[in-house]
Amino acid sequence: MKALIVDDDDGIRWILDKVLHEEGLEVVQAGAIAEAKAALSDHDDINIVFLDVYLPDGNGMDFLASGVMQMPVIMLTAETTFGHAAEAYRIGAMEYLPKPFDLDEVRQLVQRVRPVEEPVAAKPEMKKDLIIGRSQAMQDMFRTLGRVAISDLTVMITGESGTGKEMVARTLHERSQRSGKAFVAINTAAIPADLLESELFGHEKGAFTGADKTREGRFEQADGGTLFLDEIGDMPAALQAKLLRVLEEGRVQRVGGSHSKVVNVRLLAATHQHLLEKIVKGEFREDLYYRLNVIPVHIPPLRDRRDDIPELAHYLLDQSAKELSMDAPILLDDAVDLLSRHDWPGNVRELKNVMRRLAVLTPGASITLTDVALALGNDNNSGQQEETLGQALTRCTRNYLHQLGYAKATNLHQYMLEQVEPPLLVLAMERCHGNQIKVAEMLGLNRNTVRKLLRKYEIDPQYFR
Repeated sequence: MKALIVDDDDGIRWILDKVLHEEGLEVVQAGAIAEAKAALSDHDDINIVFLDVYLPDGNGMDFLASGVMQMPVIMLTAETTFGHAAEAYRIGAMEYLPKPFDLDEVRQLVQRVRPVEEPVAAKPEMKKDLIIGRSQAMQDMFRTLGRVAISDLTVMITGESGTGKEMVARTLHERSQRSGKAFVAINTAAIPADLLESELFGHEKGAFTGADKTREGRFEQADGGTLFLDEIGDMPAALQAKLLRVLEEGRVQRVGGSHSKVVNVRLLAATHQHLLEKIVKGEFREDLYYRLNVIPVHIPPLRDRRDDIPELAHYLLDQSAKELSMDAPILLDDAVDLLSRHDWPGNVRELKNVMRRLAVLTPGASITLTDVALALGNDNNSGQQEETLGQALTRCTRNYLHQLGYAKATNLHQYMLEQVEPPLLVLAMERCHGNQIKVAEMLGLNRNTVRKLLRKYEIDPQYFR
């Protein structure tokens, strides 16, 4: 199957292209009606069209009404009025999809037009660096990535350790006009401060002890392509000033050199730290921050997008099994549920390690709740002193306040209560096998209160019996 996406929003095209490729479709893109007409002329095998209403050179409704497209057409618009919807159906639209749309609905529309004889399994092999996420937070991030990927704008990628900041950087490079050139990554926190300048800018022969030959720096290696500076918050103050000068002048000078060289590099930076706090403490240059933070992209931690965990877990399990040349065991529903309830302090990196462990160590053909519990238990017992409940709550609350940054915290007591009550209820129901009288005794509440809380948080007592 082949799909045509007609939308002038790079972010919308990005998301649709990603989902349709996952469903096994070839994709053709257009940003205007004129481009769509050319695409239809060049491709006579298009099976489905996703068409925006408002385009730079005309109205998608008028284009649909012209009768040029004989295949199913799905109209896309941010103006979700009854009049728009009624008119779209009247002139022949198969469906009317409001923005932001649900990705599962897009998948269902594809299934409706897929020929019965076409094998659904004929999907392209998943890329190793595929960014997975159906949650609203990830969809918003995809829109931002889609808008800035083809530009040369500097992007600051923030997020906790293990969320996939380098993966996002690589994706930006691969989707950019520089994709045919080098992608060079360097972790500034992993290189001693006295060597970092040489790593970034290169050095001349004899510049320092051990410099027995001239060496290009990372900026020169990335010339024409993309340079990714990971953990930029750990860069020494002296180097911050030199980096700022390079960004302003577009020239680098090797250590020990007397001449500078022009470089054409797109810079992407990342950090897990709160740079505004470091600026206040005098640990990071404010002018460099604003030079780097042209386009901010935040990757949410895995615990804040739990809806993505099942898909990620299945994908990482299949990937691990493929790397190990073995059949992937089946991940049972209750095992997935336990994975979804885990907080994943190590984020996607931790989940990947757990799924690799499960792929290797699971004794049977299926991964059970017990298998996951053991894997998570082994992951948490690393010989360190066990964290107390109070310490864990303090750590999680501190992380939440840290994420707020300078935003004002409001209704924090109710927020924390609603974060603590559901897992407490679930664990009590598990321990008491769904017996609400015993749960009430365990929690020190009356039975009616327990019932109300179960209804409030949509916890099904039958699940625990």
